Parts: sequence; C-alpha cells; structure tokens
Amino acid sequence: MNTDFPRVLTLIRKERGISQKQAAADLGISQALLSHYEKGIRECGLLFLSRCADYYQVSCDYLLGRSPDRTGTQLTVEDIPEPDSAGKENTWGSSKAGILPVLNKKLIANSLNILFDLLDKSKNKQLITEVSSFLMLAVYRMFRVVHSANPKNQSAMFSIPKPLATHFADASMQMCEARASAIASGDTVDSLEAIRDTEPLYMTTENIAKEYPLFSSSLLNLIQNSEKKIGYKASKR
Repeated sequence: MNTDFPRVLTLIRKERGISQKQAAADLGISQALLSHYEKGIRECGLLFLSRCADYYQVSCDYLLGRSPDRTGTQLTVEDIPEPDSAGKENTWGSSKAGILPVLNKKLIANSLNILFDLLDKSKNKQLITEVSSFLMLAVYRMFRVVHSANPKNQSAMFSIPKPLATHFADASMQMCEARASAIASGDTVDSLEAIRDTEPLYMTTENIAKEYPLFSSSLLNLIQNSEKKIGYKASKR
C-alpha cells in the first residue's frame, strides 16, 4: 500500500479548506470511504486516483508522493532558479525584522558559493553528496521549526512524524558528517573514496580572499559569528 497517498490526500484537502463531507460528495463516494482512504485503511483504485487528480488539479504522481511538485514535474538543474532571482517571492526589509534576514541570507549564501566551489575542486562525488545532504537536512530541520510556529499549518506536509523528525534528522546529519570527515581525512572505510588530489583545497585567508574577492568576507564573518555563538574559551595555562 502506498503510504504517501493518504497523507497527501488529507493535506491537499485541508490546505484547500474543503471539509471531508464536501470532498466526498464532490468525488462521488461516501464520507466513510474517503475517511478510510485518508487514514490508509483502504487502498483506492486508479479511477478514484485519477478523479482526485482532476478534482484537486494536481498530478497523480504528486498524490502518490512520487513528485513533490503538484504538476508532477521532475526537477532538473535547468529548472532551479538562481538564488538572486527571487523577485516578488521575498519581501525582506518590509518587516519589523529589518535588514537581519537579508544580512544573514547573504552571509550564508555567499559562504555556500565558496564551499561548493571547493567541493567541485575536490572532484569527489561522495564528499559532495555527504556535505550536500548535511546542509539539506539542516534546512529541513529549521524549516520544520518555523512551520510549526503556526498551528494552522498542516503537519501532513511531512511524511515523518514531528516527535521523530528532529532526532532522525540529527542522526542522519551525524552520519553524513562522519562519512564526509572520513573522506576528507583519507580514511577509505565503508567503501568511501579518498580525495585523490588535495592540493586545490589548500587554503589561507589570503588565497581565499584572492580566489573569492566577492564572497570571502562573508565566509570569514560567518566563521567569526559561528565561533562567537559556540562560545568556546581556551583555558589559560
């Protein structure tokens, strides 16, 4: 049985503000049967799946959890907009938070430009995968925190229950970091491949500034801000 269909079916109905009774009537089934579909007690046929796709104006792949996009589109590199092409989707500076979101976003985005350029220089797909997964999980965790701020937001947007999500994600992040660290250290354990040529990854504050004149100050400020947040104080000898 597809476990995503009941979750997505419930999510899209609630997000549209349609009652279960109304949806059942519109779809030509009983409310009890729709309730069973939404709870995953019973599995629907292809005809009902197609009817739901037409009713909610989404793709069958979206309803089945095969695509996160409502149209069912499979994302490609060409489809992903550049970070600075946000247009009307962002309204930074118009809220009471002022310039803080803009500043932090630029520090992080510019630092990521350097990090991913260095990953590209490593020519190690496993390292790129592990670092990318770690960062995606960090965004996922914080997005869920912000999402939970409004009780009207539907938890069915996520497939992992809230009580488990944070700890599961944290465990996955630690595994990603462990594998990335092993690769960077040259430890060929667990079928990991070491970086063949580490010379392109030689870094000093001077050559970082020369290599990345637009982004280096953001990275150095991010490092400073992060270490202040950590609050480590070296013991006096």
